[in-house]
Amino acid sequence: MNSGIDKDVEVKDTAEKHSDNSENTKPDSMSKDEAKKFYEEKGLDLSPDVPVKPKPIPAFEKSLADKISSKFGDKARIDYVRPDRIRVTTKREDIVEVAKFIRDELKYDHAESVSGVDYPDSSEIEVVYHLGSYTDEKLGRQIFALATRVPREDVPNPGSDSTRTPSLRDVFYSVEFHERECFEMFGVYFEGHPDMRRLLLPEDWADIPPFRKDFKIKGR
Repeated sequence: MNSGIDKDVEVKDTAEKHSDNSENTKPDSMSKDEAKKFYEEKGLDLSPDVPVKPKPIPAFEKSLADKISSKFGDKARIDYVRPDRIRVTTKREDIVEVAKFIRDELKYDHAESVSGVDYPDSSEIEVVYHLGSYTDEKLGRQIFALATRVPREDVPNPGSDSTRTPSLRDVFYSVEFHERECFEMFGVYFEGHPDMRRLLLPEDWADIPPFRKDFKIKGR
């Protein structure tokens, strides 16, 4: 396993091989975010979890991400663009508008899953929709991750606290059961969902949502 220092050295060497112009070489004083932007401008993806050797940003996926950026600007942050993968984060008040654009203009026609991530240190829960397409052959291998974050209550009262976000049920019909599962497992209430009941847990469940990090099995 390479250390972060080794990775930075190898990346710098790679960039230098592509050009003899010193202006195209990453200064050692750059922060990680500045270095990421520096290489992205040259078509290289150096996100922390990609291989050590940088890969070109794929043109097709980049064209889709550029449409999002052009339409929404600061409302939609492009987290990464990789082969067959795009991830975008938006605020919960903008997620329905962004989702409709992804469906109508980019032709992603269904949601494959809805997942949650608990961030107790920042008092947030992230909701991630994984979108795909049955109808457009060019998108057959693509997964578009659309994410937003909601407040996390230390003492949750699912459905009656601030851990809420607009439902995408009227945008992607397939989220109906996925959002219900996210509701009971993370406590995120999806406003506008036509049937926001528990899906797997008993109706009289009195403990905190079981996928939160502070949930503990009784007796252990």
